[in-house]
Amino acid sequence: MLLKLFHKTKYLRALWLLCLLLFCFTKSRAQYFDLDARKKKVTIPFRLVRNLMVIKLSINNKGPFNFILDTGVGLMIITDPKLADSIAVLNKRTLKIPGLGEGADAEAYVTSALNINIPGLVSYDVAAAILKKDLFSLSGYAGMPIHGLLGYEFFNNLAVKISFQDSTITVTRPKDLKVFRKGTQVPITVEDRKPYVIGKAILQSGQEVKTKLVIDLGAGHPVSLEKIISTYGLPQKFISSANLGIGLNGPINGYIARLDALEIGKFKIKGIIASLPDEGNNQNHLSTPRDGNLGIGVLKRFSVIFDYTGNSMYLKPGNNFKDPFEHDMSGLEYYAAGNNLDRIIINRVEPGSAGDEIGLEKDDEILSINFKPVSKMSLEEIDELFRSKNDRSLLLDVYHDKKLDKVVLTLKRRI
Repeated sequence: MLLKLFHKTKYLRALWLLCLLLFCFTKSRAQYFDLDARKKKVTIPFRLVRNLMVIKLSINNKGPFNFILDTGVGLMIITDPKLADSIAVLNKRTLKIPGLGEGADAEAYVTSALNINIPGLVSYDVAAAILKKDLFSLSGYAGMPIHGLLGYEFFNNLAVKISFQDSTITVTRPKDLKVFRKGTQVPITVEDRKPYVIGKAILQSGQEVKTKLVIDLGAGHPVSLEKIISTYGLPQKFISSANLGIGLNGPINGYIARLDALEIGKFKIKGIIASLPDEGNNQNHLSTPRDGNLGIGVLKRFSVIFDYTGNSMYLKPGNNFKDPFEHDMSGLEYYAAGNNLDRIIINRVEPGSAGDEIGLEKDDEILSINFKPVSKMSLEEIDELFRSKNDRSLLLDVYHDKKLDKVVLTLKRRI
């Protein structure tokens, strides 16, 4: 399934407000990473978890902690409130986040400069906001402890090469950058601490739409287009009433549809699945106008280099470039719960989906799939099963209505 619980719209407005306020406190200082003076190149492993790039880092000599690397975040965010004590932040002030809620839920600590340790790199004046409450439940979505998000500061001073094939990040100074032999340079702009690219969406009708997209490693979908419905109407084939995430005022509703293609640079990505927020989910609060975002669902089909200083992104297609795009076929949204994050709880059932047809409901617990306990499965394994093949039947043990049920879930391709 796509990133529904952790879809970028879940926390976009909150993070935008938070980053804006934090930037006002820290704008007098440059915040960045550089290589250790003795090194010209550093390789950092990452783990791709449900389309999230997770790296390990230490803060003030404590850790390691799991952080999501996210080009869509303008400033470092610590989402786990417990870190406020464990990393021994001495100087911090409280910041209220307008529009997020009342009381402590709507507050964050703004830290002084932290010592962020990523082996081979040195941090300079990198501050963070520490949320007073874990608002985004990233650990439950990922099925592993997640402590925060790292964005602009990681990318603004360095050339960053991401190899999804071997799950490594190679970091150099821009002057030492060696681009791909058979790669393609794509111009980008960096505005309000985020990278943007111009693309072309080709709709089912054949209409071609120029789009300005924020390049967003923290968005798990392939692409989101925010103005298509209001301008061009709904496509002929779509999934209606799709839950694209959670915003400050409740669920972000919209539609899922296939585009005929999306063009980025010289690359034409065919049959791509797009999220289409409805007209009520506008982005008028954003200071940089845009038409949507380009997510990791597309980016992971390439090897990618980001060079913010050179206003460039370099793309080299991977072996999976032409793989078909598939959407979840179960209609289930679920998260990991329990002390060990090894219980799978259904958070939502899409109306009219395969899961809905057999009576599954919110708060049901999935215990096993095809006789294998979910405690011995990763969330990625479950995701892959639920989008594996149209008409495939899966046997589920489910704790439903205070009793154990055995049900047969027959997957149904909906788009």
